[in-house]
Amino acid sequence: MPFSIIPFMLLLIPILEIGVFIAVGGQIGVFYTLGMIFLTAIFGSILLRWQGFQVLNKLQAVSAAGKVPGKELVHGAMILVAGVLLLTPGFVTDSLGFLLFVPGIRNVIWNFIASKIKFASFGGGLGGGMNRGDYSSGANRSDDVVDLNPDEFSDIPNPDTPWNKQTKDTNTDIQKKRIDKE
Repeated sequence: MPFSIIPFMLLLIPILEIGVFIAVGGQIGVFYTLGMIFLTAIFGSILLRWQGFQVLNKLQAVSAAGKVPGKELVHGAMILVAGVLLLTPGFVTDSLGFLLFVPGIRNVIWNFIASKIKFASFGGGLGGGMNRGDYSSGANRSDDVVDLNPDEFSDIPNPDTPWNKQTKDTNTDIQKKRIDKE
């Protein structure tokens, strides 16, 4: 979604919410309208807890199997957004929130997201390393990998960088180690 649409949406959604509040309040009354908003917030928090634990269990199972839990993380993020939308007062945001709680709709969104990004698997732990060619396109993309030789990499920090928070004495020791190493 282009970022130029976001300010438009920030203006459009409250206007829609006000219009729906007026329409529903005119049909069923103000107190019933407020009661519905309160009930959707309670029901949404129950759904958030229930589906959040389900996604957390799936996330742990996929991680324990040694796979990358990309889909589960995206589903968890969508459930979090759904919970925020349901806790926001309004019928439009509640409708969007309830739609995000439907696993089929989350799968459609996941498939769209997955088609737009590349995936690479990086192994971890003992014997782990980068699995070249484990991209979603199936192509070996070794040109995306930066491979450094031992002389191009140093584990001794550069004392001249502004990010170095060590004291001057320590920096002098590091410079001595560099000179000794060369």
